[in-house]
Amino acid sequence: MSAQKSKTNPWAWVPSLYFAEGIPYFIVNVISVTMFKRLGMSNGDLAMYTSLLYLPWVIKPLWSPFVDVIRTKRWWIVAMQVLITLGFAALALSVSPNAFGFSIVAFYIIAFASATHDIAADGYYMIALEHKEQSLFVGIRSTFYRIASVFGQGVIVVIAGLLEEHYDNIPLAWQLTLGLSTLLFLLITLWHLFMLPRCEKEPQKEDNATSRIFKDFARSWITFFKKDGVWLAITFMLLYRLPEAFSVKMLTPFMLDAVADGGLGLSTTQSGLVYGTVGVIALTIGGILGGLYAARFGLKRSLWPMSLSLALPCAVYLYMAIAQPTSLPVIYVCVAFDQLGYGFGFTAYMLYMMHFSEGDAVHYFSWVNLKGSLISLSIGVAVYLLIIRPLLTERDCSGVHYPDRWPKAINLETAIYRPLICVILPFVGAVIARAGETLVDGIVRLMSNALYKGQSRNVCPNED
Repeated sequence: MSAQKSKTNPWAWVPSLYFAEGIPYFIVNVISVTMFKRLGMSNGDLAMYTSLLYLPWVIKPLWSPFVDVIRTKRWWIVAMQVLITLGFAALALSVSPNAFGFSIVAFYIIAFASATHDIAADGYYMIALEHKEQSLFVGIRSTFYRIASVFGQGVIVVIAGLLEEHYDNIPLAWQLTLGLSTLLFLLITLWHLFMLPRCEKEPQKEDNATSRIFKDFARSWITFFKKDGVWLAITFMLLYRLPEAFSVKMLTPFMLDAVADGGLGLSTTQSGLVYGTVGVIALTIGGILGGLYAARFGLKRSLWPMSLSLALPCAVYLYMAIAQPTSLPVIYVCVAFDQLGYGFGFTAYMLYMMHFSEGDAVHYFSWVNLKGSLISLSIGVAVYLLIIRPLLTERDCSGVHYPDRWPKAINLETAIYRPLICVILPFVGAVIARAGETLVDGIVRLMSNALYKGQSRNVCPNED
């Protein structure tokens, strides 16, 4: 398929291509949560609708083979960037507390276009660069994707928050923010239209191309489920990230909700700084440390420490939910601690997935990811339809409500969590601090006795 390798300097397009790959992903999966919350969507609806927005990235392997046989990768990149730009424009025009449905449709269009763009961009990277250049720029592409993460989760949210404060009009602030995002992505699209090298031939049409794709697809599924320990591996994939999966969509609403409603009462700007900037930086550092730790000790010895580092730091949100700290530095430290642990622990998950798919036609970033994610998604839908919807919701003329059906006699918050965090842990901490003080004082006295043994320690002033 490749006509010739790129003669254009890769610095002219690799950083911008992977920055463009990250922006729509984070706008769809992160900014949508903040925007809908600020526009008044209930937390229950928010969790359901925004969770489903991730679906295109889960199922993108279903159409990735067709990207290889229909037009060139460059054509797909530019076409999807044009579609994403139009999606941002439609989203900016649809922002309203009374038009959630239209906004969700616009988000889905952007999501499917972005998932397809990811397929084409990764394939184009392999075609346009020599093998040596691919190794050289792998760190560059990852860095600019991380920059897009900070920009998408932090900078854009902060801009929206500042505009909210300036205009005192939430819908207008988000319209302007998404309008600026549209302009930015339009400029990126025009840049790539002229700067992406034309280094591919049009793929040749084959009579049996479609049937071959479906046969390969079916073969990969059969091969996957014939692997030894496949059900144990699926169980691991589903449960390893369970604590984070339960909490991730509720973190932004928790930060934005008023203190009287159980939240932290942060502004949009503060939320962007806390989770989208400090959190992302800590996540990146945790991922780097996790890679170094796994390289030093191996997956088998790293699995338990990393799984604990991923799950246990989620307790900081339990602490914040009960204590509801008003100090921003405290919130920064809590979020950074959680994200650092998550970045460190997620490394083991990636390594396990790569190890399980090794030596097979199934690739971590395609079929294994697809199967695990589809199973997880199916379980989530079943839980919602069979348990949450019929048993935990009530509907009246004003809409759907989520009543508290937990028996007050066995309220865990008042019976366990609050006494543990507000009484027992401070007491234990005080005992440990007192014991430490006594220990240090004892060591000082022992050293003093040893140094001054047999000597008078009375200090007499010099006589004039």
